[in-house]
Amino acid sequence: MTTAPVPLSGPRFQTEPTALYREMRLEHGSVTPVVLDGGVPAWLVLGYRELHQVTGDPVLFSRDSDLWNQWDTIPDDWPLLPMIGRRQPSILYTVGERHRERAAMISDALEAVDPFELRRHVERIADELIDAVCAKGEADLVADYAMLLPVRVLAILYGFTEEQGPGLVTALNDMIDGRERALAGQTHLATSMTGLLAARKEHPADDVVSRMLADQSGFTDEEIVQDLMVMLAAGHQPTADWIGNSLRLMLTDDRFAASLFGGRNSVAEAMNEVLWEDTPTQNVAGRWASRDTRLGGRHIRAGDLLLLGLQGANSDPQVRTDGSTLTGGNNAHFSFGHGEHRCPFPAQEVAEVIARTGIEVVLDRLPDIDLAVPAETLTRRPSPWLRGLTALPVMFTPTPTLGSPSA
Repeated sequence: MTTAPVPLSGPRFQTEPTALYREMRLEHGSVTPVVLDGGVPAWLVLGYRELHQVTGDPVLFSRDSDLWNQWDTIPDDWPLLPMIGRRQPSILYTVGERHRERAAMISDALEAVDPFELRRHVERIADELIDAVCAKGEADLVADYAMLLPVRVLAILYGFTEEQGPGLVTALNDMIDGRERALAGQTHLATSMTGLLAARKEHPADDVVSRMLADQSGFTDEEIVQDLMVMLAAGHQPTADWIGNSLRLMLTDDRFAASLFGGRNSVAEAMNEVLWEDTPTQNVAGRWASRDTRLGGRHIRAGDLLLLGLQGANSDPQVRTDGSTLTGGNNAHFSFGHGEHRCPFPAQEVAEVIARTGIEVVLDRLPDIDLAVPAETLTRRPSPWLRGLTALPVMFTPTPTLGSPSA
């Protein structure tokens, strides 16, 4: 087993991540040494069992980023700071009983969302987005649709005006991509959330932010703002990529061709396959070892950063022994995480309603849709963290608009 660390960057995360994770596993084992921007060392956990161990033991593998043994080497303008933050007062970095209280507050606020009302919001906005392109006979289902739909729906649920949606999309993408505009995106998001919080303190409404403010657990405004930023980031981009990746699969795989012409029967199956084979959230930062330990044959020092290799674990040959595609009702994937820091169940339900309804509207409105370019020319964003298409060009017979149905 070699020890030369693997750069967590480069075009192969776009072009052939499955092969890349397989090579990492063969060369380094289930726990791979990697380097982040600026030569910062970390471990990438690729083994299914090892990832289950890390996410299932919040004491040994803590979410408290103050434990990191690299803080002295991290510059203030490090582009990954929005993702691996120092002393961020959000649910991501809270541990123990306080974390459980915050998770309950978020779950309660999201669980109160009426699923029928949610679906109506999604259908209305999805129809508006399709109306903008349906008469043209061609569209980019990433830029024109998937990248606009989740955040507009979430903005309504949280209490934002619909006009604020485009700016939130840009800020979220800048922050998540972890490049030169990452910190500016984070600042825009924080400013927007702070303004919304102040407005809802003055005028409460039936929305997620008002319900979080009404919680009696004594959270500060800063804590709620941070949690709202986490919720919006985690709720928008992965859901947009879930839509895009699922539509790509249905447009390029003959197994799903019937659903394009025969209705919605295969939508859920395609969505579940994406969570196994092409999950939007590929790698997540992170956990920090609270003491020296061993994992996957590696010596992990106290304070070491462990990155959660969700896609690598989903394709671990130790649990996927026959290499078959997993669809149907098997949801033992890591795409929503695991353990007490996994995505709250109500948030998963909201994401699934947005993604599934969004896909169904496309199939209903554009029944003869087809790719406008060869499938092999489709490209992915240059990110080792989230996996999504840069574009999904399609063509179809022009259809009339539905107008602007009321909410």
